[in-house]
Amino acid sequence: MKFSYFEFIIKWAMKNQEKNYALPGRFESFWIDSTPETNFSPLGKNISVDVAVIGGGIAGLTSAFLLKNEGRTIAIIEADRIIKDVTGHTTAKITSLHGYIYKHLIDTFGQEKARLYAEGNQKAIKQIASFVKDLNIDCDFERASAYTYTENDQQLKQIENEIEAAQKLGLPASFTKETDLPFKIKGAVYFEDQAQFHPRKYLLGLSKIIEGDKNFIFENTRALAIKEDDKILTIVTNRGEIKAKHAIIATHFPFYDKGRFYTKLYPRRSYVLGVKIKSEPPKGMYYSRDKDIRSIRYIKTEKGPMLSIGGEGHKAGQVTDTISLYKNLENYAHERFNVESIDYHWSTQDNDTPDGVPYIGRSPGSKNIYLATGFGGWGMTNGTLAATILKDLILDYPNEWAPFFDPSRPLKQVKRFFTEGINIAGQYANKYISKPPKPSDLSLSCTHLGCRANWNNAEKTWDCPCHGSRFSKDGKVIHGPALRDLSKKDIK
Repeated sequence: MKFSYFEFIIKWAMKNQEKNYALPGRFESFWIDSTPETNFSPLGKNISVDVAVIGGGIAGLTSAFLLKNEGRTIAIIEADRIIKDVTGHTTAKITSLHGYIYKHLIDTFGQEKARLYAEGNQKAIKQIASFVKDLNIDCDFERASAYTYTENDQQLKQIENEIEAAQKLGLPASFTKETDLPFKIKGAVYFEDQAQFHPRKYLLGLSKIIEGDKNFIFENTRALAIKEDDKILTIVTNRGEIKAKHAIIATHFPFYDKGRFYTKLYPRRSYVLGVKIKSEPPKGMYYSRDKDIRSIRYIKTEKGPMLSIGGEGHKAGQVTDTISLYKNLENYAHERFNVESIDYHWSTQDNDTPDGVPYIGRSPGSKNIYLATGFGGWGMTNGTLAATILKDLILDYPNEWAPFFDPSRPLKQVKRFFTEGINIAGQYANKYISKPPKPSDLSLSCTHLGCRANWNNAEKTWDCPCHGSRFSKDGKVIHGPALRDLSKKDIK
């Protein structure tokens, strides 16, 4: 095939533009950069506790806090550092306004069951507010309004349907066209009296209360397996073993997966910029489900207010030119706001479920193992609600929400289940390898279930397009469900 001189120049210019593009700001979550590094010791010897909590994010730490308050001994195990993975990269909106969830829930489950989701997430807002006040945690907690907005006339009917559904469930929903955004919208679902905070400051406050009195937090300790019998569990780690009566798996994607959640969880990545603007920033929490999904919220910093501007979501591992996604967000920020500087960029990963409801409860096929996953991008309230449900199940207390969130519930959204299954099957068949060229000494077969990892050019990682595992450039596992590094090939 011959190319004209003009086509050659265009291709050269596009390639050169990408080569010279510098990602904006510091590549780190603001939440992590603005708080001290934790330094909990690894597991040094075999121990026994009442409950082992695997995962040091909002669900794991809140569960541990509640169980310690009930007199149980706890050991938290974190493969890296606590509050550093998904919870450390959240947008940290404390709200029960989760996009267009309530019309979907009523249509799928009926009004009474949909009410359980609504009331549980509203309860979680009150729970966080209570902890902040009662424990005197300095975490920039403040009340804020939440909006799901549209700039598209064709989406107004969906806005109206969501308001009607939310009001049926007793939620504080109303319609508005008025916001403090610097651009006009067509309409929004408006929830008053929601909240936002600094998630690491909040959870670091909880962690200080959890540790001590025969309760432990172990970092740099990766759980590898669980041995079950009728009365005791053995959590096998790379540092030793922990005996426990109960175990909570709060590892974002369950590493111990008797329920085959790799067929029922769909990892999704999205991207965030930390932006300083020259004018007064909007104080609400905003989310749009238009063609280009956007998330906007105000952040308080020592150097003045900052906005987090997020979006550009996609199936994990299935977009390799992630540099272009940051470029899209940067262009959006300059189009919509009077930008002074872009100080941070980071990304995160969330798990969706077929029916939009998290999996919270007893792990299928197990008696004393519990899990919490599939928060769908709304982990601050769903993770807090999960902790309450798991605490009650472990202590054999009644809990009205538990049956609805049960991980063993019947599959409702069969169409999405099969659509996602076909997508994953296609990834196994895909032989495409993006730049940089496949390293000669490294196998790119994911150590979870063998899907071929793709290169993420912004973050310099190998990302699995099937189940969301991530590996460093040299093959070290940095995000599950994979537990082992990519294997090295013998070079002769």
